[in-house]
Amino acid sequence: MPEPTIRPATRDDLPAIHPIIERAYRGETARAGWTHEADLIIDSPRTDIATLAAIVDDPAQRLLIADSGAGLLGCVQVTSKGDGLAYLGLLCVDPTLQSAGLGKQLVTAAEDCAREAFGASVMEMTVIDKRAELIAFYERRGYRNSGEKRDFPVPLDPPLFMVVLVKDL
Repeated sequence: MPEPTIRPATRDDLPAIHPIIERAYRGETARAGWTHEADLIIDSPRTDIATLAAIVDDPAQRLLIADSGAGLLGCVQVTSKGDGLAYLGLLCVDPTLQSAGLGKQLVTAAEDCAREAFGASVMEMTVIDKRAELIAFYERRGYRNSGEKRDFPVPLDPPLFMVVLVKDL
């Protein structure tokens, strides 16, 4: 496969990227990859088109997508939090394509975007605390556990918590 282009998403990309996000995070299809939440969150969708459109329309955010030319492969969200801080979220790669390096490319593109578009010097992200293998993936990319935990954005029983990881850019 040729090297994908990583570019900002447009509203026209959203119908194609949304199902990839859902396949990567939720349901049986997510189990084809290693970064899913299928065992932790059963019933709720990860996102929706309206939420993705709000990201695309917001000048303080970017939704970067990996485009093979024949279709979309994954995405990552970058949000300016101000004062030199950016947030990395919504990183996903189609489950059938995971472990081939595209996630690393998307993280690098997000960090470059945070520096260039938002003047960020620090990137933060949150990862479900039970996802040790995913936390280790980010630690290999220079992220460190800040020691802070946040509530999971959707109330669950039992509750989940998010570990805050940070990296100096």
